[in-house]
Amino acid sequence: MEIYTSKVHGKKADITGSDPKHSGKEGHWLEKQMGVEPNASNTPDLYGYEMKNHSNSVVTLGSWDPNYWIFRNEQYDITRDDFLKIFGKPNPLKNNRMSWSGTPVPKIDGTNSFGMRINVSEDNSVSFFYSFAEDKRENKNKVVPKSLQADDLEICRWNSTGKKSLYEKLDKKFNQNGWFTCFRDDNGTYNSIAFGKPITFETFMEYFKAGKIYFDCGMYQGNNRNYCQWRATNTFWDSLIVETYP
Repeated sequence: MEIYTSKVHGKKADITGSDPKHSGKEGHWLEKQMGVEPNASNTPDLYGYEMKNHSNSVVTLGSWDPNYWIFRNEQYDITRDDFLKIFGKPNPLKNNRMSWSGTPVPKIDGTNSFGMRINVSEDNSVSFFYSFAEDKRENKNKVVPKSLQADDLEICRWNSTGKKSLYEKLDKKFNQNGWFTCFRDDNGTYNSIAFGKPITFETFMEYFKAGKIYFDCGMYQGNNRNYCQWRATNTFWDSLIVETYP
């Protein structure tokens, strides 16, 4: 509260010299003001609190890769690039570069047109399964190898227990002191700070099963990062606020 009051409240983000194409420039200014150091650590940003930027329509909880990928299973003998060609879609604006994002990635509400669905086990492990019979693509016989033309084929999995599990990642980041976000008025001036309670893994999974938290992938050819983002809308985050100042 002291940091926010002295460094942020009543001010606008100073983005002088920032790349105008960079969508996160206001967020970086806020992080700097609050004393949050840029890092890739899966720990809370400040004094046991995770800071979330409220400038976009969606808010990312974290970038958490699965514990299992089918392209890392030697049994199937496919590479990450093969995976994108088999299960992804071409982007006509990028010379038909293949990506596993958008339409191919399943949602919690059923099987999509690429034959992908989400399964949550009794212990809350999250798996994505592929079924050749449910794949609606006209060219599936050409792009899917015979060895993968099966039903209920596990594509990826986030474990609910153990090292680097979804539980561990969520618990370390959001189940400490809680989280906070800073709000701006219509003129871009910061005018309040809001706090939410810690989020347990069990609560996280309830939100995921209800579709309020979702998985959003941005994996594509030519980039080794998998961009495995777990996200929710600003409206959802607003519903979790328990305290606002001033």
